[in-house]
Amino acid sequence: MRSIFSNWTYLRYIVSSAGALAVDMAVFLALFHLGLLPVIASALGYAVGIAAHWMFSSRAVFTDAVAVRGSARARQKALFLGSALVGLAITTTMVGAADMLGLDPRLAKLAAIAVSFQATYLMRKKVVFAR
Repeated sequence: MRSIFSNWTYLRYIVSSAGALAVDMAVFLALFHLGLLPVIASALGYAVGIAAHWMFSSRAVFTDAVAVRGSARARQKALFLGSALVGLAITTTMVGAADMLGLDPRLAKLAAIAVSFQATYLMRKKVVFAR
């Protein structure tokens, strides 16, 4: 059985995610330093990162499985958004819980990145961009 991690798609996804993460973290840190509640800053950063990630994923990662247009494309975008919302829920839950416990929300954000990365990759590989 071939592993879902044994091809170049996973490597491209890592690079794509790094770009989206850069966008996410820049927004998060800017809003955090402006005094926004950490959980709100985290959610907004993640939301902006979602848009960047769709662009990267559909144009550089899952290029052979992207629907061209019409209802198939709309369905794919909706599934992508759904997977992103799962990642957002993971991120905001972890950052919010850490903040409530008095832990550094920036460290919680880093932990949430790892957990949501793997969860969204699996959903996108097996559902959103499944052939």
